[in-house]
Amino acid sequence: MSNTAILELDGKKYELPVIVGTENEVAVDISKFRDVSGAITMDPGYKNSGVCKSEITFLDGEEGILRYRGYSIEDLAAKAGFLEVSYLVIFGELPTAAQLEQYETDIRKYTLVNEEMKNIIDGFPKTAHPMGVLSSLTSALTAFNPKSVNVENEKEMYEAVCKTMGKFLVIASWTYRKSMGFPLNYYDNTIGYVQNFMHLMFELPTGPYAANPVVIDALDKLFILHADHEQNCSTSTVRMVGSSHAGLFASISAGVSALWGPLHGGANQAVLEMLEEIQLNGGDADKYLAKAKDKDDPFRLMGFGHRVYKNFDPRAKIIKKAADEVLSTLGVDDPILQIAKKLEESALVDDYFVSRKLYPNVDFYSGIIYRALGIPTDMFTVLFAIGRLPGWIAQWKEMRENKEPIGRPRQIYMGHPLRDFVAMDKR
Repeated sequence: MSNTAILELDGKKYELPVIVGTENEVAVDISKFRDVSGAITMDPGYKNSGVCKSEITFLDGEEGILRYRGYSIEDLAAKAGFLEVSYLVIFGELPTAAQLEQYETDIRKYTLVNEEMKNIIDGFPKTAHPMGVLSSLTSALTAFNPKSVNVENEKEMYEAVCKTMGKFLVIASWTYRKSMGFPLNYYDNTIGYVQNFMHLMFELPTGPYAANPVVIDALDKLFILHADHEQNCSTSTVRMVGSSHAGLFASISAGVSALWGPLHGGANQAVLEMLEEIQLNGGDADKYLAKAKDKDDPFRLMGFGHRVYKNFDPRAKIIKKAADEVLSTLGVDDPILQIAKKLEESALVDDYFVSRKLYPNVDFYSGIIYRALGIPTDMFTVLFAIGRLPGWIAQWKEMRENKEPIGRPRQIYMGHPLRDFVAMDKR
């Protein structure tokens, strides 16, 4: 392949460098194009624009491939735990047994959240959306940790990672406890990270709580599957905010807000809202499958197909098995979940969906699992954020270590040309 591309504008030719990634992805480097031509490129939504070189995640939507640091998502979900994968994503290599043990020990050092944070959460009404509360609490962590992180100091960066991993899980669970009117729980340093999440969420002072191992394993896999996903909306937001040298907590708070949108992290919430709508209107799954196939009907089948994965979502194959195990183990008798199973079974064999590769995606199955666990719909995106946290940290860290310039997109102005000011009495 040529190492340059030619772009012709107004009869003048410009040679632009070509960059080839380790998986043979090709990019034309236009970073100097405006300087030499005076023109910019237009790409709404940045769907065809690379903003960085990254070593964290490889995603091939056409082939249904997802890898973290070169390891397939299938291997990681089957053979590793969430903290192990978070270490890989953030620091670049799988940890040794000693490194993983130390990492978990160091995270535990920072799981106690300043008691004054309770004053902040008390200021929210019980009806506040958990994601809004989570974004605010994450940003508020900056006030209790005002010292900026020196990314070039390995010890400081490591401590910042452990602090973020420890505190974020606790405040994420607090958003649920607030909405339920329950007392806030504390991290238990005698049990694991994912098991802690279940205790933080559901343990009450009125009696002991025992988390089901099948549920813990399913959540562990879900967190792994969500750990990073290349330059999506929330991740690119974290990098953009961090490019101004905003701190780690502030940048992650911005990522939480981006994830909150229904077109991004809110997709699994949209799945359950769709299922509830079907149930409310009689529970006839076949009727809604027909509506989904009718191009004149505005109804959309949520949780099927994926904007990036044009063939299948590799994460969905993994989590489908976990969802089946959770439903079987818990023996949940829920008409909403019965509708979900009917939609899934039909879509997997219906030629309309199969020919268009509209398979159930990870949002479909994660929504089913969260519903089976009794987690409220508006908490679904909070769980997504817990899983995505390692990716946000890794992307922020990589961006700062690479000394990437501050993000500053361009625009084409389409407004009025220069006009004369009109005096008040003549308007």
